[in-house]
Amino acid sequence: MQIAERCVAYFHYTLTNDAGEVLDSSEGREPLPYLHGVGNIVVGLEKALSGKKAGDKLNVDVSPEEGYGVRNDALVQVVPKAAFKGVDDLEPGMQFHAESNAGPVSVVVTKVDGENVTIDGNHPLAGETLHFVVEITEVREASVEEVLHGHVHGAGGHHH
Repeated sequence: MQIAERCVAYFHYTLTNDAGEVLDSSEGREPLPYLHGVGNIVVGLEKALSGKKAGDKLNVDVSPEEGYGVRNDALVQVVPKAAFKGVDDLEPGMQFHAESNAGPVSVVVTKVDGENVTIDGNHPLAGETLHFVVEITEVREASVEEVLHGHVHGAGGHHH
């Protein structure tokens, strides 16, 4: 069976950046399952997996535009330290959820300078070309429930 819409595919992967550093991997874990055609994985990887079958191995390079997007400097802001009520020791690398005009957004503290805190709302991999090494281990038809819910259900089903 080939990977297509309404299919569940399972795959092992290793994700590296341009410097060859491993950013994520399924090594030592179960293969990652996803429902094809509904945006459960980055667009560029999903496109590359379309039409493949169990046993296929491939290398996929995903541009920022089809990965986590290009960096948007407008998502980097300086806010007053007072905006972080109840947090005593702010440090770079800390993550928070903030409200924006477009709804909730995750931000990372990148700099603390006196009473000013620089936050970045870009995805940590925004602007990066993603390099995947993939091995497809299984492809099956999705259940009606998986298609209706838009994601894979584990053994024994899924309860919302």
